[in-house]
Amino acid sequence: MALKKLTIVFVPDGTRGTRQFSLPKVVLYALILCLLGGGVSFSWIFQHYLVLRNKMPRLAQLEKENEFQKKQFLHLAQRITKMTKRVGELEAVDHRLRTMVNMETGEDKGPSNGVGGPDPALRDPRQVAEKSFRTLVRKMHRSLDNLSDEIAYGKKEKAELEKFLEEQKTLLASTPSIWPTKGWLSSGFGYRTSPFTGQREFHKGIDISARLKAPIIAPANGIVRFVGWDHGYGKSIIISHGHGIKTRYAHLQKALVKKGQYVKRGDTIALVGSTRD
Repeated sequence: MALKKLTIVFVPDGTRGTRQFSLPKVVLYALILCLLGGGVSFSWIFQHYLVLRNKMPRLAQLEKENEFQKKQFLHLAQRITKMTKRVGELEAVDHRLRTMVNMETGEDKGPSNGVGGPDPALRDPRQVAEKSFRTLVRKMHRSLDNLSDEIAYGKKEKAELEKFLEEQKTLLASTPSIWPTKGWLSSGFGYRTSPFTGQREFHKGIDISARLKAPIIAPANGIVRFVGWDHGYGKSIIISHGHGIKTRYAHLQKALVKKGQYVKRGDTIALVGSTRD
């Protein structure tokens, strides 16, 4: 069966003759389909081009933000390293202080007590730049966790050191460390010949010769436990300084404190006298 053909006639203006062409219908249909397909394809490509063109400013902005975040990550990683180094230095100082005050025990493991530091990859920005953000974030979280553990441990140690030093401060403040009055030592602590009996006896205190009514001051912090007459000591005062330490001030001319009163080192408590039983 012969293929059906389609004849196309061109009629030009003027005196020139007409021209005609014969094409099989199938070829014509194929051309029409190609034109339609090309039009659809061009329309799809052009549409996507417009979409991409509209997205280009946003993509450029995202790329800029990504670069900024990368720099921020690097800066944060360096800060973590510096903070960890600083914590290590503070722990070293704490370790030396504990050694100086004899607080170190065999259980201590050194300044860091075995707590991990930052990930080594965070120490070198060039290595950080080669890491993916997901890996970098994971390592930074691990380093921050380690840093948090070190800070918590250091806080505990410093609380213990502070408590110990506060106790030592209290002990020092309660330990007599100054002379109670100005004068010269007329009789020391220990065995002596009694000025009253002439016999050898054990002197349980020290005698300070001073002018009459000279002020007597507390040599340390404490609480007045006794004010009054005491056999062999005349008018006297007893101060309890804690930690098993007590001081007695005898042969007073006048007491200037009351029983139960808290006194500090340097407070005037009495006047020098010569009272006896």
